[in-house]
Amino acid sequence: MSEQKRPESVIVLNPSDNVAVARLPIVAGSEIIVAGERITVRETVTPGQKVAIRPIPTGSRVFKYGEIIGNATSDIAPGDWVHTQNVEPDFSGKEYQFATMTPTTSYFTPEEAGTFDGYLRENGDVGTRNYIAVIATSNCSSHVTVEIAERLRHVTMETHGVDGVVAIPHQEGCGHSQGEDTWQLERTIAGMIYHPNVGAVLMVSLGCEVNQITHYIGTTQLGQQHFRKGKLIVGLEMQSSGGTRQTVDRGVAQVEQLIAHCRQMKRTPHPMSHIILGTNCGGSDAFSGISANPALGFASDLIIRSGGTSVLAEIPECMGAEHLLTRRAIDEQTGRKVIEVIDWYQAYLRRFGGGWNDNPSPGNKAGGISNVCEKSLGAVAKGGTTALTGVFAYAERINRPGFVLMNTPGYDPVSLTGLAAGGVNMICFTTGRGSAIGNPVVPVIKISSNSRIAKMMEDNIDINAGRIVDGEATIQDVGREIYELIRRTASGQLTKSERLGHKEFVPWRIGPVL
Repeated sequence: MSEQKRPESVIVLNPSDNVAVARLPIVAGSEIIVAGERITVRETVTPGQKVAIRPIPTGSRVFKYGEIIGNATSDIAPGDWVHTQNVEPDFSGKEYQFATMTPTTSYFTPEEAGTFDGYLRENGDVGTRNYIAVIATSNCSSHVTVEIAERLRHVTMETHGVDGVVAIPHQEGCGHSQGEDTWQLERTIAGMIYHPNVGAVLMVSLGCEVNQITHYIGTTQLGQQHFRKGKLIVGLEMQSSGGTRQTVDRGVAQVEQLIAHCRQMKRTPHPMSHIILGTNCGGSDAFSGISANPALGFASDLIIRSGGTSVLAEIPECMGAEHLLTRRAIDEQTGRKVIEVIDWYQAYLRRFGGGWNDNPSPGNKAGGISNVCEKSLGAVAKGGTTALTGVFAYAERINRPGFVLMNTPGYDPVSLTGLAAGGVNMICFTTGRGSAIGNPVVPVIKISSNSRIAKMMEDNIDINAGRIVDGEATIQDVGREIYELIRRTASGQLTKSERLGHKEFVPWRIGPVL
């Protein structure tokens, strides 16, 4: 048996790149070999950082992934460390083309795609979990929802035939300006009520808040009649129920009745086309765009080839790579919607004095990401290679298969909340620096971009895509592993974030606090 070849100390991602990524720590004075040429590294660099492999004069463009990630602010020699000290972002050179490179998807047969065991709802949705959700209309009733769920935390699948009782507290629901902000909150809460993974709902309100319980229980229903079909929803108002303690007691009694209702629901086999996969990345490093994100993109393609849906989120982490999405659009109208969302987000940032350069975070930069262009080029890899079939507002219900985009912030708890409210029944979350997060009703699979964080945060990481960087697995190998874990998780296997009890839920407030 021949000895396995040791991976090189740097990774060159595209032949047109003028930088390479350090796979291992490289000490100043060491030599790296790129395309047969020896280059002396002039500064010590840590894993994930970039090293110049060709001269880059001042003002010249820096290329990674075969795309522009910035301009040199000083002369950069081969072997120099390339980072924020000598590169500035460059948003130019990205001429928008619409539906000019739309790929054709080769779909699996039903037998090739396989099935998972889920909960069929009356409206045709299929849940991967069967929760009773206790949802607050505002911060004023959030404490009560937590108390009700805590009193019933003994409810498990083994004893009652449901996955549990979960509280969905939050700090919104009052002090909003009427209009876009209240509409978005209503859409978010409605999305959780009518979520495929929720079998029944208890809504709890104080009584006088802006986000009135009658919006969800009564005649208005927020235009969600299709998704309401078959859903058992009950409500309590604290101001007419005797206050906190009596509302908790009454809520526990009502939820016990909901448990009896939901325990009749059973898992049955369903095609993988019923998977709606949300994708997100948090605490990214330079390896995220090399290992975890492309592997998740491969799994996303497998979901779509099975007839399912994959949702890319985090608009701030598409800036600088949006031109890649417009080319993949199924038609010109869909491609132009991508730019409309980018333009909306730019206006939103300007409203509060912000800009794209507020992203990446200090942790991203420490992991080797110099600017948002570089971060975005790695982040959009989660969306795989299929055609972009739709663009959705935050928390808008996803109603079509294929690869779609949702307008969410890059802030992880807010982004995951929007994805969940949009109806995703699975989430895959990649991380390079380590991120501990989950969702009240949607299982979240954690994928690390490097082996170090997989080992350091073993409690949190489900799949180590760092094996790609280590030369021990291919993107395709890990992508198939993710796909099969999605199938098993959808059928009831718990993720590590579920075992740890992560239940983050943070709606996106976009307006002022009154």
